[in-house]
Amino acid sequence: MDPRTDELWDEFHRVVNMSSRELSEWLRTRSATPEEEELPDRAGPQLGRRVLEILGKRKTDLVDDDVDVMQRVVDRVHGQRRDDLEPTAGDANWRHRLMTIGHDPLKPAT
Repeated sequence: MDPRTDELWDEFHRVVNMSSRELSEWLRTRSATPEEEELPDRAGPQLGRRVLEILGKRKTDLVDDDVDVMQRVVDRVHGQRRDDLEPTAGDANWRHRLMTIGHDPLKPAT
């Protein structure tokens, strides 16, 4: 495996601090309306669903598109957070947007 991909894998799993179960539940809750609820595999935005897919993979099963998605998520989280990723309160919409890609800013860094 390419060492850069190996580093990206580790950083992706550092910034995505929600478990696959937490993210799946969040995506379903976030996309539900009083009238209907999306099917679990269609709930939430595409990027959030892709994060969920990657969380279910082994590093050796990654494809180029997965690497691109991981880089987008890492860049987005770092663009909106401090590097130490210590718990930070902020605007609810900001938190919810980050949670949609698997990062809860209120959770402690691991």
